[in-house]
Amino acid sequence: MIDFYYWTTPNGHKVALFLEEANLPHRFHLVNIGKGDQFAPEFLKISPNNRIPAIVDQEPKDGQGPLAVFESGAILEYLAEKTGLFLPKDPRGKTEAMQWLFWQMGGLGPMAGQNHHFTQYAPEKVPYAIDRYVKETTRLYGVLNKRLADREYVAGEYSIADMAIYPWIVPHDKQGQKLEDFPHLKKWFEKMAARPAVKRVYEKAEQLNPSRPLTEAEKKTLFGKN
Repeated sequence: MIDFYYWTTPNGHKVALFLEEANLPHRFHLVNIGKGDQFAPEFLKISPNNRIPAIVDQEPKDGQGPLAVFESGAILEYLAEKTGLFLPKDPRGKTEAMQWLFWQMGGLGPMAGQNHHFTQYAPEKVPYAIDRYVKETTRLYGVLNKRLADREYVAGEYSIADMAIYPWIVPHDKQGQKLEDFPHLKKWFEKMAARPAVKRVYEKAEQLNPSRPLTEAEKKTLFGKN
């Protein structure tokens, strides 16, 4: 059994996608980041960086008791290794998938995240910041579009790389991006969106936390903590 500490963000969705695709038994523990649940001492014992997602595997392979994992990329790799799913076993295939997982972790996620912050949430508009992060998001979309020109999925076969990347493309309109400008990415995106497990994850997310603008109190909690 996997205890899954989750909120309805792109990083949270990554792990939800794996658990759903793998049909891996899990229990949801909702961490409402707008209310500050991520700062609770019991959660910090699992995720010291006060970020979701996190998991606790109650039955790790080593048999030495519960194992906590934080950071979405590390969780995806851990679950892939645990189950033998969604990560190629040959060295070259595995390297391909891991490269693109880290590309998302180090590039697309942080840049799109700053894009969201300065275009959607910053209390005052900073043109330089908006221009910088929108342009960098556009560049990264172009990299992904080129990668998908001759393959069905990012690493050839469906993998944790696709699960990591897709949730950060879902809010493309808020990032100032048009998928029509990236035809290969658009084809991949539509294929991903049509997967039954992906549909279930996003339907569940909408039930748990219906889409709506953040309140001022939520913004203060999310962006005002040191």
